[in-house]
Amino acid sequence: MTNSDRPFSGIWLPIITPFQDGHVDEKSFLSLLQHYSDSPIDGYIIGATTGEGLTLSKAEISKLIYLANSVLKSAEDGPSVFLGLSGSHTQALVDAVQRWNDVDLDGYLVTCPYYVRPSQEGIGLHFRTIAAATTRPIMIYNIPYRTGVNMTNDCLLELVQLDNVLLLKDCCADLIQSSEFIQRKPSRFSVLTGEDKQFLEALEAGADGGVLMSAHVQAKQFAEVLHQIQLGNSSNARSRWQAIRGIPELLFAEPSPAPVKYWLWRKGMVASPEVCLPKTEIGNELARKIDQAIAMGY
Repeated sequence: MTNSDRPFSGIWLPIITPFQDGHVDEKSFLSLLQHYSDSPIDGYIIGATTGEGLTLSKAEISKLIYLANSVLKSAEDGPSVFLGLSGSHTQALVDAVQRWNDVDLDGYLVTCPYYVRPSQEGIGLHFRTIAAATTRPIMIYNIPYRTGVNMTNDCLLELVQLDNVLLLKDCCADLIQSSEFIQRKPSRFSVLTGEDKQFLEALEAGADGGVLMSAHVQAKQFAEVLHQIQLGNSSNARSRWQAIRGIPELLFAEPSPAPVKYWLWRKGMVASPEVCLPKTEIGNELARKIDQAIAMGY
């Protein structure tokens, strides 16, 4: 699904990190990778929010990256593998990027600084400083309902002039802002929506794809929606979207990634639905609804 003019496009999976008895379940992770290797997924993000990256040690992340590369990089045109990084201390993130620069990765997903609510100038300098610490591609992650501050389009447009700032994971949750940015951005720059529930709307506005937690469940169907948009078949895209639009509703009904972990566990794809505190496993009512969806063939 990759666009040759914008190599970072299509369906990206912020893959979960399976746990069992308080430890990373490497066997389940490897099984997931092998399952999704046959899916139309253009990129993977290790240790993002969905992957509970803030709970992982450097050794655990290193192992996950190694396993991902062992499965996904067997083909020359294999999918991209990015690492999720977040924090409010710029120098700490610079140190992290430099620490990971010797590891086989294709780029970094870097979240806006959270909690401290910096100015737009501060956000811009934060990303400029991190980008200067690596030659690898950087995907900016704008998610104001988690970080407390929204990057403006003007701030983003200054950053996209940097050679290695090449993507945006867009979770601003404002379709007007997103559409305006897409209209103003350079053609080499890719926008991937991170709002699963707004996937079709984002594509119709010109997004190049999505970083979709819901692709754990229906990767082929999400890819087909994108494909129909690329073909100019809007009515076909809407029809296919109607068939799967209820999935994001279920998977975001309680804090992520607990719902998708439960779903994968019920499908026998991971050994446990375990999440790390302060995350908790889902309640009985949502579990019942997910069981019903699986019974219907999802």
